[in-house]
Amino acid sequence: MEEKRGNITNFWCIFLHSFLLLFFGERTLAELRYSIPEEMATGNIVGNVAKDLGLERSSLSDRRFRVVSGSADAYFEVNADNGALQVRGKIDREELCQGSGACLMELKILVENPLEVHYVVVEITDVNDHSPIFSEKKQIFEIAEHSSPGTRFQLHAATDPDAGTNSVRTYTLTSNEHFELDIVQSDDEKIPFLVLKRSLDREQKNKHSLFVTAVDGGKPQKSSTLNVTVIVLDNNDNRPMFNQDTYNVDLFENVLGGTIVARVNATDPDEGTNGEIEYSLSKTLISKVSDIFEIDSLSGQIKLKRPVNYEESEIYKLEIEASDKGSPPLTSRCRVLVKIKDVNDNHPVIELTSLSNKVSEDSKPGTVISLISVLDKDSGVNGKINLHITNDVPFELKPSYKENTYSVATKRFLDREEVSSYEITIKATDCGDPPLSSFRTFEIEVSDVNDNSPHFDQSPFNFYLLENNVAGASVFSLRATDNDINENAVIQYKIVRTDKDSIATSLMSINSENGDVTALKSFDFETLKSFHFQVLATDGGSPPLSSNVTVNVFILDQNDNTPVILYPVSSNGSAEGVEEIARNMKAGDLVTKVRAYDADIGYNGWLLFSFGQVTDHSLFSLDRYTGQIRTLRSLTETDEAEHRLPILVKDNGNVSLTATAVVTVKLVEPKEAFAASDVKSAAKLDQEEDNVTFYLIITLGSVSLLFVISIIVLIAMQCSKSTEYTSKYLQDTNYDGTLCHSIQYRSGDKRYMLVGPRMSIGSTVVPGSQANTLVLPDRRHTSAEKGPVEGQEVGNGTDGGLHLCRYGDERGTSESIMAAPSGNRSIGRRPCR
Repeated sequence: MEEKRGNITNFWCIFLHSFLLLFFGERTLAELRYSIPEEMATGNIVGNVAKDLGLERSSLSDRRFRVVSGSADAYFEVNADNGALQVRGKIDREELCQGSGACLMELKILVENPLEVHYVVVEITDVNDHSPIFSEKKQIFEIAEHSSPGTRFQLHAATDPDAGTNSVRTYTLTSNEHFELDIVQSDDEKIPFLVLKRSLDREQKNKHSLFVTAVDGGKPQKSSTLNVTVIVLDNNDNRPMFNQDTYNVDLFENVLGGTIVARVNATDPDEGTNGEIEYSLSKTLISKVSDIFEIDSLSGQIKLKRPVNYEESEIYKLEIEASDKGSPPLTSRCRVLVKIKDVNDNHPVIELTSLSNKVSEDSKPGTVISLISVLDKDSGVNGKINLHITNDVPFELKPSYKENTYSVATKRFLDREEVSSYEITIKATDCGDPPLSSFRTFEIEVSDVNDNSPHFDQSPFNFYLLENNVAGASVFSLRATDNDINENAVIQYKIVRTDKDSIATSLMSINSENGDVTALKSFDFETLKSFHFQVLATDGGSPPLSSNVTVNVFILDQNDNTPVILYPVSSNGSAEGVEEIARNMKAGDLVTKVRAYDADIGYNGWLLFSFGQVTDHSLFSLDRYTGQIRTLRSLTETDEAEHRLPILVKDNGNVSLTATAVVTVKLVEPKEAFAASDVKSAAKLDQEEDNVTFYLIITLGSVSLLFVISIIVLIAMQCSKSTEYTSKYLQDTNYDGTLCHSIQYRSGDKRYMLVGPRMSIGSTVVPGSQANTLVLPDRRHTSAEKGPVEGQEVGNGTDGGLHLCRYGDERGTSESIMAAPSGNRSIGRRPCR
């Protein structure tokens, strides 16, 4: 039952193997056949393979034209210059091939780009380069006298390694009156027998010397001689007889040494010592057989000395002699044929005929990267092999038209950035029972193709740069990455010149190698607050790939501007002024207001006012936030008529900058103060009437220019569709330097901001009141609502009114209220901070 199941398994293995070859096999390539004699001199040309295959001679070197057929390339080589197949070393047919059959050597000729394999069969024809050889130079026969004519005695057979007509053709015997030669054809060899044609007479001649000559069929003929000595003995008239002339034995390979192979049996009707038989292996056996088999001289049992191997020989021929102990002894022979049965004891061998260890990532599916041959020394179903790739890789095996030859090809597109190399494991399994397997692993590296553009981590890039930077110094760096390698990942940087960003090329430069950006000039926040430009990153591939990124540069303010006194200003430009006030002024009345301006913004532009060294601290007060000078008490007649008030104006920067002014207050009688006020008003009215026309022209021109600029900006915004994140600062020359004060606090999900002027040092805020307070909804969770851009002023400032400022970014929107100080309707518009 098990044997039947094994036969069914073997049948399906053979059927599957044949079906795969028939369905997936490659188209048959040309197969060339040449014939040369053995012992051909090194360098002789066998044939022009390139010409016979139709290959271009000029491309042979570039296509790596070569022989790749295992050990066969030790005997042959190809000339890449002329395409000829040449003899590389000495070829001895007798070493390569046994027997008289055709001696064929199969070569694989490989060319690359594209990868092709061609099969060349070279037949090695025999040359008569060996003489017949007898295993022994002498042979002695002891023949009893009165032996019957026709008695046959087997002679040593000569062997000749040559094949065909060059092997042993015949034997000759020196002329004599008692013996003749008979030649018997057995299988593929000729066995000579010495035949007695006349009875011997020991009393006449007790010893005969003969010469047997073995002659081959070559031209010229070669020969060797065997010395045959016949000793005439007294009569022992019965020789041992085997019960079979030929014994046939089947033996599985790899059985252990000492195993009994067979037992021969011979009988002799003589009595006594003439009937006692001894068995032995014939001396004519080749040494390889005597090294494997031995026979028990008494029992006739044939045993193995060591295990046999089917792959070494499929059959062994043993000559067994049985001799009695008569005088002279008589001998007979029989033949034992031992046929070796194959056992699945050889693992398949995987041979990489050709391997390209690199494959480009842009290779098309079906690109061949390697040729593979597989061999199993076993025969029949034990030698049938199934081949497959064990691991999950984007490669597949394609069978060739020639059995047990495959190609490894890609089955889909590759991507080096995903996987840079593959380890391919191939498993070969034969159809034996049990099946045997072997593995072969090799690595394929995926070569890079420039298929990835440089990539910036963010876009756009926003950089903040303090004004008054050092010209020529590096201010920031840009870095792009490229997933490719080697020259495909080498990145060059440059600033793109466009009409829109033409100013940037005169302000910044970039290092083409490392992306370091250098400022070509020192920036002034009050002149330029922001700008942008584009940087192009290009890799070193062929063709090169590139990508660009927008760089936004924001200039940050520094406290580099000293406060400027707007009032008082004298005719010669110095910050000095004279104020005349009536002596009847009461406490808290306004004397004058010092006005100042700072070109910086934020804290750097917030100004504080204070007195310098004054003579009387009890008469006047200065509001440190508004610059208003007021009386602290009512004026009396005893007060001095003139007071010099030095004013110090200081900004709020980390390192404060200051300016000074001097206000001289003169105390006059009420009538004089009124007259002086009328004179000043008239002078001022005349001056205003003189300048009204000039201001009107300036105003009309400014309005027209702003209208044209607004139209151009709207058109540009529609075209570019991009948001420019630049600060919108509105400044007014009438800014009076007043600092606003704000208080912020949160209650639940609502946020409050109270902003108002510091009316005096003692100003207070009542938390429970709603004066100057705006309740703002929390907009952190309503980011979908759209509001004004950063720093946009929503409300209009009036005396004591409120300004609503809204700030927006990606995290949400915040708002603040700025209150204009009361008593001043000409307060300048300040940026929302």
